[in-house]
Amino acid sequence: MSTVVICSSCGGKSRLKEKAGKAEYTAIQDQEAFQKIGQLKKALEKFKTKAEDLEKELKTLKSKLR
Repeated sequence: MSTVVICSSCGGKSRLKEKAGKAEYTAIQDQEAFQKIGQLKKALEKFKTKAEDLEKELKTLKSKLR
């Protein structure tokens, strides 16, 4: 997932991607799109946390079976 930052040249909100060591800014035109990006990042973080918890639980269950 791309990182949302303030563009160094125009000062607008933009997505930052690095290609071959060079920063590439892509402007975010729509406020609604910016809000959706934030919502998706939060949902992804919740999913990652839940997946990590399930992995820990699975390891615990496997160790009890041995």
